[in-house]
This record gives sequence, structure tokens and C-alpha cells, in this order.
Amino acid sequence: MKRQVWALWLILWCAWAFAQLPDFSELVEKQGPAVVNISTTQVIRGRALPGLPFDEDDPAFEFFRRFAPHLFPRIPNMPREFESRSLGSGFIISSDGYILTNAHVVDDADEVIVKLTDKREFKARVIGADKRTDVALIKIEARNLPVVTLGDPNKLKVGEWVVAIGSPFGFENSVTAGIVSAKGRSLPSENYVPFIQTDVAINPGNSGGPLFNMKGEVVGINSQIYSRSGGYQGIAFAIPIDVAMEVQAQLRTHGKVHRGRLGVMIQEVSKELAESFGLDRPRGALVASVEKGSPADKAGVEAGDVILRFNEKEILSSSDLPRLVGNTKPGTKARLTVWRQGASRELTVTVGEMPDEEASARNPRRGKPSSGFEANRLGLILSEPTAEQKKQLGIKNGLIVEEVRNGLRGDVRVGDVLLAVIQRGVRTELTSVEQFNQLLSKTEKDAPITLHIKRGEGQSFVTLRAAEK
Repeated sequence: MKRQVWALWLILWCAWAFAQLPDFSELVEKQGPAVVNISTTQVIRGRALPGLPFDEDDPAFEFFRRFAPHLFPRIPNMPREFESRSLGSGFIISSDGYILTNAHVVDDADEVIVKLTDKREFKARVIGADKRTDVALIKIEARNLPVVTLGDPNKLKVGEWVVAIGSPFGFENSVTAGIVSAKGRSLPSENYVPFIQTDVAINPGNSGGPLFNMKGEVVGINSQIYSRSGGYQGIAFAIPIDVAMEVQAQLRTHGKVHRGRLGVMIQEVSKELAESFGLDRPRGALVASVEKGSPADKAGVEAGDVILRFNEKEILSSSDLPRLVGNTKPGTKARLTVWRQGASRELTVTVGEMPDEEASARNPRRGKPSSGFEANRLGLILSEPTAEQKKQLGIKNGLIVEEVRNGLRGDVRVGDVLLAVIQRGVRTELTSVEQFNQLLSKTEKDAPITLHIKRGEGQSFVTLRAAEK
């Protein structure tokens, strides 16, 4: 009898537990028709022939063709053009044919084909694409199309159920589900998007597809996965739909996105850096360098400043600043609250415009070889640059790192230029090895020492700990 009671209780419990699981069928039925499959074709011309390390457009091609013809494979009627095909997803945001997807889905495509769930196919026109946010807007010539319902990603909660619809590996209108793992994620070299992290199964072909909440509202665009194999490993990232809609509005109006810029290089404020600069806690964006003639330079921003607020909005993490500045219309006057020399001050900056393509950094310069120098308390062997080296490096003062001994706790490398020391919010420019060693001698054991360093064309702040000699 007892066994029968327990069996009945177990059956009832399982039935109750099963009833608590979400049912996505109604959501998919209503929103699925607005999700599309996108296939692209790119014609690649002048590609390298088999066995040759250069393209047909390379001057070396003609030279070897004439004087070393035996190197060329004897393949009759070899085509000079090749087609590259790829797949992605998208979703319709207006009944007259505007579709959102990822920029990398349509990047450099010569032909974009959109396939609807009712099997109709249309050639699409790329209205514009923004690589910085990975958002693209395309258009098909059709009317009375089904559209998605947009939601508010700010109301998403970590742990909430979400659903993705897309075409992984070309399997059209595939549905996967999971939960929100985190919000506001910052990824390397992705400064303009506070990503939504999920554990929804996302694979190649899902890119550009919608992420739905349980109300059937689009809250994001599935954009990236973290994977060592190239397939799903439980970590996926989506672009919040409010960010995407702001981008598409500019793409629809201008064909490109106009972003604000200050002209500074920034880094995160760690606990050690906060202590060195005299901040009460790690916060803000630390200015590593200021571009000459930039809006920040004209406003009086200096390397070593910590930007705490932008237009009254607090900067909690360094990744907050690019998003706030980028969303500001170029030419707008903005207020900056910066922390300098142990006190806050207000600056007014006229926001500039981000160029279409950013200049790439050049290789770092090395200092002259050292001889006869002794390692200091940190395990660094330093030298004072000559007048010619100062001119080449573009510095007035500083010390060149010639050697780094084992045991150093911090990211200082050979060839770095030490520009200044910051202790308790006070900045001291470095002019000689003797001066630097005297500063070290006055530093307590295991106290933080923050260095302003120049590495190649970039600058940053590094915090070290001084150990006993």
C-alpha cells in the first residue's frame, strides 16, 4: 500500500513539474513567420591560383608567368572568378520589407537573397551596415509582411527564459531556448554594445536572428558565440534591440552611423589604480593618452585623468564611456567630471565625430642597448633616452626599460617608456634613473606604485608592488 501511495505521489509530482516548464509553441507560431533566412553570394576575383602564394593582381604574378611558366598548374579553362556563399538569419521590422540582421552576414556580399517561411524569395538591397555594432539593415520589395514585436531589453532579468529562431547550418526556422546568463557584457574590441549573454543554442547560421522573451517580443539580435570548436558551447551573445534600433534609424536616414568621439585612449580602473590615484573605490575611465588636437585635448583633458561622469551619467566601468560618447551627436557640448590630482573638476567638451576607419597602431620602438646599468628595486634596468631618442619617441622626458628581471609583479616590458609615477593622486614626471630610484626608496614595502608608460604609439597605466631588494 505504501508503495502505491509513493508511486502515485511521484506521478503527481512529475506531472506538476512538467506543467511548470515553459511552452514556446504559441510564441513560435505567432512570431516565426517574421523570421527570415538570408543567403549571400560574394564573387571573388583575382584570387591566388593553386600552388601560388600571390594573387593575379600582384606584380609578381606577371613576372613569374613570363619567366617561370613551369610554376603554373596546367589546368585548362581555369575560372578567374570564384563564388563564396554564406548563410544567416534576420527578422522583419516593418511590413514594407525592412529587415534587421548582422553586418557580418551581408558584409561584402554581391547578392543577398531573403527567403520567407512561405517559401517566397526576394533579392535584398543593403541599406547600410555598421561593423562597430554588427548591425545591418536590408530591404526587400514586398508589402503586407508579418513583423516582429519589439520589447525592452532593460526589463530582462538574469535567469529569465529566452528563445532564438534562426537557420543554424542552413536548417531554416529552427527554435532553441535557454535563459539570460548575464546582461551588459563587454567583449574585447566591442566598445559600443552592452551584450546580453545567454545559454541558448546558437550556431553558424543563427547570426542576425531574433532573441525573444516569453512575451514574444524581440529583445536582441543573436550575434556571437564563445566557442573553441566553432559550435555551440553554452555561451552566446546578443545585441540589445534598443541599440540595434538606434543604429538602424541612422542607417535608414543616412546610410551610415554618426558617432561622437573624444579622442582619448582609456583603460579600466583597478583596485590598485584607484588606490594610487586617491579614489575611494574602482570606478570611472582612466585616460591613458589624449590625441593632440582632439576634442578632449581642446577641453583640457589630460593623461592620468579619471573620467567619472559624462553629462551627469556616472561612469561605473571604462566600457560605459565609449557607449555614452558614441551615442552623442557630433557637435554637441557635453560636461565631463574628471578626477585629477586628488580632486574632481568640471570640463566642457565639444564632441567630435568618429571617423569611418580608425588608424592602426604602429609597431613600438625600442630603446638603446644598455651596458653597466643595475636593476632597481622593482627588477627594472632603465636608461635615460638621448635627445635623438626623445625626438623619435615623441617625448620630453621618460626612462626606457632596457631589461626586466624575473620576479617583477606587473605588466612592464622591454622597450616601454616610463613617463611618470603616480602615488596617492600625485603625478611625478620621470627625468632620470636616479630620481626614479629615490622615489622607490621612499616607498613602503609592498605599497602600490603606478607607472604611466608609453608602449609603441599607445599609453597606459600599470600598477606594480615594490618588494624588498
